[in-house]
Amino acid sequence: MTAPRLMLLDTAALYFRAFHGVPETITAPDGTPVNAVRGLLDIIGRLVGEFAPTGLVACWDDAWRPTWRVALVPSYKAHRVEEAGGDGQPDRETVPEALVRQIPIVRETLTALGIAVIGAEDHEADDVIGTLASTATTPVDVVTSDRDLFQVIDDERDVRVISTARGMNALERITDAVVQERYGVRAAQYADFATLRGDPSDGLPGVAGIGAKTAASLLARFDDLEGVLDAAARAGSGLSAGQAAKLRDGAEYARRALPAVRVVRDLPLPHPDTTIAMTPGRRAAGAALAERWGLGGSMDRVVAALAGDRG
Repeated sequence: MTAPRLMLLDTAALYFRAFHGVPETITAPDGTPVNAVRGLLDIIGRLVGEFAPTGLVACWDDAWRPTWRVALVPSYKAHRVEEAGGDGQPDRETVPEALVRQIPIVRETLTALGIAVIGAEDHEADDVIGTLASTATTPVDVVTSDRDLFQVIDDERDVRVISTARGMNALERITDAVVQERYGVRAAQYADFATLRGDPSDGLPGVAGIGAKTAASLLARFDDLEGVLDAAARAGSGLSAGQAAKLRDGAEYARRALPAVRVVRDLPLPHPDTTIAMTPGRRAAGAALAERWGLGGSMDRVVAALAGDRG
């Protein structure tokens, strides 16, 4: 019997990867682009076949730029905004129209196959992942290209990240040991590290003058962000005058930014059945969608993987 293991998908990251990795010439019989749908199904089939999870959740961005994170750090993902919400509507992320058209099909297909889709109001998929990974009673694989999710890694509980950052043919298993070797910090310190260093991809400037190496060395000495800022505020901490001044100047920003960088771990989420099971009804629903949207072999492969056919 396969040992229980939960797989959590950073769904948007995966369908973006699929969209850019599969030609847009892949269309449904009615001409609707389905390259992202087919690519995502192939990704899921590959992941289930290789890592053999017993449970699977497609974690969803109900809000790609949560209002509470923007209130803390106004620059958060601001560079990705297509149109500011001056009309009272939420900001819209710059997304190719051909992908926008496919997102409802993605969700319909996942649901038809019995894959739980879980989101939370005004929160990102990262927060859903953080909550599910922190409360799981089994080992967990988090599938993402986002380094921010390194903070949920927990070797004692066997929570790891399967990183797609280098592509599906170069998947990396990221554990605490890998994080320490690569960044010089423990996974539990990663949010503090990212706050100090900054992350341009999310519009987080970091503390001016504090790069990755300095941030890692500070956390090695003072354990967490608050310890670093406390050291900067007092004489005799061993910090150079220049370092202490930079940290004092950036302290207000850092204290505001840290809650935005941290993933939420205590969302009140629904509790659907996440067990992977390919029932006759799901096979039929998958076949109907495959015919409607021209999903062909991609549907066949993901159904086979979900049915436990590892061949």
